[in-house]
Amino acid sequence: MNKVVRNADEAVHDIPDGASIMVGGFGLCGNPENLIRALVKKGVKNLTTISNNAGVDGFGIGLLLSNGQIRKHIGTYVGENKLLEEMVLQGQMELQLVPQGTFSERIRAGGAGIPAFFTPTGVGTVVAENKETREFDGRLYLMEHALKADFALIKAWKGDKSGNLVYRKTARNFNPMMATAAKVTIAEVEHLVEPGQLDPDLVHTPSVFVKRIFQGELYEKRIEKRTVRRAST
Repeated sequence: MNKVVRNADEAVHDIPDGASIMVGGFGLCGNPENLIRALVKKGVKNLTTISNNAGVDGFGIGLLLSNGQIRKHIGTYVGENKLLEEMVLQGQMELQLVPQGTFSERIRAGGAGIPAFFTPTGVGTVVAENKETREFDGRLYLMEHALKADFALIKAWKGDKSGNLVYRKTARNFNPMMATAAKVTIAEVEHLVEPGQLDPDLVHTPSVFVKRIFQGELYEKRIEKRTVRRAST
């Protein structure tokens, strides 16, 4: 099976209006920049995005927001995106905030075929509204449902043409879990190599989870904030 596509435009050709899409990365690190730009170009609407954060104004998922393509966002942190705040307050989109540990476990559960699990996180807060609770060993736990998606847009450092992926540093946070939890996983990589060129012991995402792969280009690799010490005199 040939999984290699020419570019991001070809990779997202069949993503329809109303699709649910997991978008990898932690903050702006490990974002699938090429795939996001291709979605903006394609112009699909009413998307549900599932991502740790919502990018920033003018970058990452923020590009989809400014283009009016997102109907609902599920994530853990949105504090760097002023446009998202305005859209939510004006009722232009739905936002579901999830504690970060719960968020990652919901995705892991989705990929593992586990429909739901219990966690103490969120008990007694607004997170618990309209959710089942149960007591275990004298402590109250909250039931959370797994997260799955139609598509997962993943960014890896290196991948082979079979779809095996290797991530680098912080970019490894959410990408591997999301790769397992979608019907169609699309991976962009900085370096695309031939099968056999990756050390099997270093592969983080096995090829069985990846449906399409291509070598990306023009990576900005932004960070949210840069803090440095004042130069000593």
